[in-house]
Order: sequence, then structure tokens, then C-alpha cells
Amino acid sequence: MQFKPVPEPPANITVAETIAHAVPTDPEAVADCCDHLLAETSLSTRAEAATWLPFLRALRLLTEEPAGYSRSRSVGFDSTTQQAFRTRVYGADAVLETLEGADRPLSRPAVATAVPDRVVREDGERIERLLEWAVLFGLAERDGDQYVG
Repeated sequence: MQFKPVPEPPANITVAETIAHAVPTDPEAVADCCDHLLAETSLSTRAEAATWLPFLRALRLLTEEPAGYSRSRSVGFDSTTQQAFRTRVYGADAVLETLEGADRPLSRPAVATAVPDRVVREDGERIERLLEWAVLFGLAERDGDQYVG
């Protein structure tokens, strides 16, 4: 199963860890996970919070239960998270394969042109977010406006 929501990447991975840690380990601990994230983190809108929850689930940092979301006791962004990003976030693998197959650094528009998935290719904002998350996870490097896988 792949997940489509990709939040705006934060300035650093510590911000993402803080957001993940704000989700309780007991899904019944809060009545509304989105409201809880707004109260406990730097997120400012319900839409942002609603994007983060399934994204963190895609990374296997959260589970969704009938009572709501819960996080695993330990949250860390490691090789397991990298693999989950690649395989469970829609478009991530296509973007990473495009970078890895390139013989030179690529700009975001060049990645958009080269990515084989038409749906991903036509969503420039998604490609930009996937590229920035890939950088945060150490799966790609950015030099100015160029990316290398």
C-alpha cells in the first residue's frame, strides 16, 4: 500500500521527530490527533496535521487504529524509515530511481521531465517535496537547485 500525503518538509529532521513524538502511544489518550498536533507542535493548520499523520504512518512510525493514531514507543529516522519512504510514499521510488539513473545532477524540473510516472511527473509540488524529504533522509543530496541520488 502506498500513501499519497507528503507534508511540506521541515528545515531539519529534528522538527519531524518532534511531530512524530507528539502523537501519543495510546490512541485513546487524545480525542483528536490533529488538534493534539496543533497544540503540541509548530504545525499551524488542521490540514497540515492531517497530512502529517498518514505520512508518518507511511514511514511506519504510526499505526492507525479504530480509536485513532498511535506511535511506536521509539521514533527514529533510520534505514527502516528510508526504506518505508521509498516503498510506501507514492512517487518516492520513481523520483529516487530517476536521480540514481542520471549521469549528472538534476534540477527539480529535470526530475519532473524524466520521472516515468505521469501522475507524479505532472505534480511539481509533489516532486519538490519528495526531493526535499529524500535529502532529509539522506537518500539524495542537494547542491543549490540540483539533486543527486
